Amino acid sequence: MPNRLQHIIIAAFLSTLHMSPIHRELIVSKSTDIRILKATSHTEHFDYRTPIKFGGRAVTDAVLLHVTVEVETKDGRRAEGFGSMPVGNVWGWPSQKVDMDSSLKVMIEFGHQITRRADEYAGVGHPLEITHDLGEDYATVATEVVEQAGLAEGMPRLAQLVSASPLEAAIHDAYGRALKENSYNLLGPDFANRDIGAYLGKEFGSEFLDQYTLRTPKTSMPIYHLIGALDPLTESDIANRINDGYPETLPEWINADGLTHMKIKLNGDDLQWDVNRVVSIERIAAETQAARGCDQWCYSADFNEKCANVQYILDFLAKVKEQAPAAFDRLQYIEQPTSRDLKANPENCMHEAAKIKPVVIDEALVDFESLLLSREQGYSGVALKACKGHSEALLMGAAAQKFNMFLCVQDLTCPGYSFLHSASLSARIPTVAAIEGNARQYMPAANKGWDERFPGMFNITDGMLDTSLLNGPGLGF
Repeated sequence: MPNRLQHIIIAAFLSTLHMSPIHRELIVSKSTDIRILKATSHTEHFDYRTPIKFGGRAVTDAVLLHVTVEVETKDGRRAEGFGSMPVGNVWGWPSQKVDMDSSLKVMIEFGHQITRRADEYAGVGHPLEITHDLGEDYATVATEVVEQAGLAEGMPRLAQLVSASPLEAAIHDAYGRALKENSYNLLGPDFANRDIGAYLGKEFGSEFLDQYTLRTPKTSMPIYHLIGALDPLTESDIANRINDGYPETLPEWINADGLTHMKIKLNGDDLQWDVNRVVSIERIAAETQAARGCDQWCYSADFNEKCANVQYILDFLAKVKEQAPAAFDRLQYIEQPTSRDLKANPENCMHEAAKIKPVVIDEALVDFESLLLSREQGYSGVALKACKGHSEALLMGAAAQKFNMFLCVQDLTCPGYSFLHSASLSARIPTVAAIEGNARQYMPAANKGWDERFPGMFNITDGMLDTSLLNGPGLGF
């Protein structure tokens, strides 16, 4: 009969069979390394108070995927972490072959299945290593759930990342809570077993994520407000008021929240409408801001991949500069104007547009390879999203800084916990200047409770968020 020591050795060997090569190399690990004791998931549904037009579709509700993970360090400290994210299938899986109900169901099932994989995972390590290992199962799990559902199309990598992101958040959160420390302060060589060259290549050898993140969050950051294509600008645009106590027109929002940053959703296939929309917004914003004594504000433009080519962007910028030069000057950056499939559309290079304004990759960014390809095709910036996974966002943020690219953090109509997660990411990455957060506009019911616990993050009057609050253990809140 094997003795206890032999049992331990056998169990340790068997556990390595579940690890990727990068993890099996961790022969010498740290006492702070964690193992997953339990991982569970469930969903919650919320209706929007008003729809958002995205990629030609009106989105009216959201399903939140919640994940709870219990971990234990090698030296016996235990804690529970939590992660949450909207299952944004309209954004993560736009399709002509799979209807929205089916893609939503499959993404939810994927999230549940990958959480079960985590529950069964036998490895021990830092969250970066554990999430990397689990990520190697994404394609396999995606194939399984798609086949079970009988769909005519495979699950895109972006949809996989979105569905797995609550799990990644929960693992990083649990790790920090087990060590009673903020997770952003546990990214250096004292905690991680491998430098980020293991994930991003030799150019990043001997570097760790603590070099690309802040030890304390920025004390405050401006909120980026979304002006959707369906959103009324003035009272004359409203057929029937909602009358639920929240602002409804652009002047009402500016005055209520003291807005200085506004993201404009545009069509991308109707140049005159897009130009007129920006011109109208500038006129209305200028009148409203002047009345409250504000002379500094800015915009970003999001075309959600609808532009046919870079010439559309060049024409758009030229016409905006001609018709509303102040709006042109206020435009900070342009977000993913053409197709997310960079390999299939190599002719859609952004070099000429990026000479005028930063052009950031968003939907197309699903791994380091896609970031490198975007640089080749002229993109000059990167839009990070917590919904693509916490580890992925940290690594892509590091790469963007290394390559001196413009950086922003984008939203997925994240409410409550998921908004705080996205905000903490923004507040810990040095070059990110503002936080996008539009659940307060479209899904305020999902912020209930969180707004009482973190009023400085949800009750906005001066256009600024109190990000100093995001300094607790785990992911910071």
